[in-house]
Amino acid sequence: MTAEMKLEWVEEAWSRALDKTKRNSLRIGAEFPHASQGGKYVLEQPFWWTAGFWPGQLWLLYNESRDESLRSIAEACEQRLDAVLDEYVRLDHDLGFMWTLTSVASYKLLGHEVSRVRALKAANYLAARFNLKGNFIRAWNPWYEGEDNRGYAIIDCAMNMPLLFWASGVSGDPRYRHIAEAHMDTVVKHFIRPDGSVYHIVRFDPDTGAFIEGIGGQGYAADSAWSRGTAWAIYGLTLAYHHTGRVEYLHTAQQVAHFFLARLPEDHVPQWDFRAPDDSRQLRDSSAGACAASGLLLLADKIGGVEGSVYREPAVRMLESLYRGYGTWDNDDEEGLIRSGTSNYPAGQNIDVPLIYGDFFYVEGLARLKGKGPFYWE
Repeated sequence: MTAEMKLEWVEEAWSRALDKTKRNSLRIGAEFPHASQGGKYVLEQPFWWTAGFWPGQLWLLYNESRDESLRSIAEACEQRLDAVLDEYVRLDHDLGFMWTLTSVASYKLLGHEVSRVRALKAANYLAARFNLKGNFIRAWNPWYEGEDNRGYAIIDCAMNMPLLFWASGVSGDPRYRHIAEAHMDTVVKHFIRPDGSVYHIVRFDPDTGAFIEGIGGQGYAADSAWSRGTAWAIYGLTLAYHHTGRVEYLHTAQQVAHFFLARLPEDHVPQWDFRAPDDSRQLRDSSAGACAASGLLLLADKIGGVEGSVYREPAVRMLESLYRGYGTWDNDDEEGLIRSGTSNYPAGQNIDVPLIYGDFFYVEGLARLKGKGPFYWE
């Protein structure tokens, strides 16, 4: 396929994503979609961990289109999150997902001082979750009576560390970066197995920091290979290398990427867990494919040359497969951009449906192919 043919489908895919998002915005507005059910995105409360992805998607599309309606909704979403930040009690490790894609995005694109301050507040709360003994950012809170997750860390949190790297850059204070690096060192040491597969949850002793066990979480089992967790690791480690230049992050990102790419099915869109039993393994997670594709494109750019193409070419194939085989462009009754996301199979939640983070990373991947930054994690 020639570069011109590739560019043609990317522009077509971008145009369709923009058109569908604009139509969706008429109903969704400044709300917080998560998963599509019956063709409509279910709208969650502002404290839900996915709250940043819809405004983040709007900012990506606004950045080229300059459609003021998209900007207006993204800014309204950011303002609604003030109540969550001020209330404090609903905040957890996903402050990065929420404020990187809202306030950091707004600050990078428009330079708004109020957005810079919001993101710095969020970074301070995120840094305060650091467990000094175990060198990790604590996941979740005890949301239910009797729940004890004081020693839990999760691979998803690798994608929250860019907020801390950003905070060090804009404030000149290295403490945020020190915490982010310490957490990512723990990811390298305890989350990544020798074959490149990844734990979703690792439990540490919250008082001593000692490793206790890996836990399956949203994967099939503790020793399985949840594909979205693998994608979080590829992207998060590559971003850590981007911000620090530390080659151990780059090499570990490559190790995880090779595991992921070697197990893709014929259409290049991953199953929800690479080691799930046969009866469920064929269920896909398009959100894992979209996230991995965007991360692989960054990895390819960091490596460059012929070696970089080892990551770029499969990323392009994944995005094109999502566009041609999983896109909902001909279905006006479906709000999601790409179908076949799997949110939480073990809990039976949002299986084989569009997911807002899948849509976001799909649009971000297209933006990377178009060379249309900035990208808010960077």
